[in-house]
Amino acid sequence: MEALSYFLLGLVQGLTEFLPVSSSGHLVLGQTILGLEEEDLSFSVLVHAATALSTLVVFRKDIGSLFRDVFRKDDAGSEARKYGWLLVCSAIPAAIVGLGFKDAIETLATPRFVGAMLCVTAGILFLSLLKAKGSNQLNTGRALGIGLAQACAILPGISRSGSTICVALILGISREAAAKFSFLMALIPIGGATVLTLNELLSQPGHVDTWNGPWMGYAVGTAAAFVSGWAACTWMIRLVKRSNLAGFGAYCLTAGILALVLG
Repeated sequence: MEALSYFLLGLVQGLTEFLPVSSSGHLVLGQTILGLEEEDLSFSVLVHAATALSTLVVFRKDIGSLFRDVFRKDDAGSEARKYGWLLVCSAIPAAIVGLGFKDAIETLATPRFVGAMLCVTAGILFLSLLKAKGSNQLNTGRALGIGLAQACAILPGISRSGSTICVALILGISREAAAKFSFLMALIPIGGATVLTLNELLSQPGHVDTWNGPWMGYAVGTAAAFVSGWAACTWMIRLVKRSNLAGFGAYCLTAGILALVLG
């Protein structure tokens, strides 16, 4: 039964990391439903690493080209360095909020707060119904704007992918470029969160004993997070290219209302 609980949490983490429904919010609700309300730092490190790895797999060609071209002195090199700079810029707001307000944000991880923020996410997703021309190019200002959306999504219940994609679309970025940038920019905060959580785990008294956890559950949950993350990321790229995200908005509104009523 414990292994099943970790499998479900890993599945939820992988799917909701890329689907615009808030992974942090669903993990709070999932832990509450499954009776695993105490945060398992070891498991958190593993599933965050698994979702980061799934992103690397999906975008392996783009990431490989970026690292290869960044050292070139031609136009391709210039474009690669510019794109890398935009990814770094997009991470600045989240880094400031995450490092400066981490403890305060963690106190907000309650079912009722998540429910309220899921309703906010629903409103953001309904904005995908707006018809953007999609003719603007990514630049530093737009990257920071999308990064601000990512920073807001540190709040449990606010979807990171939904917020960043919708803001990019509102700023006139094409659907394909918005989806690609949203998922690539996620690597920095996911990686950062993994490192910070690992550091928190190792700094605990008797941290070695902390790793003597339910390893079967950890393994099953981590595998579920990787596979579901890979599938969700691949599907979302295709979905954003041809459709809006209003359907997910309806889901988030329903889930948010239920969390508010039952929380």
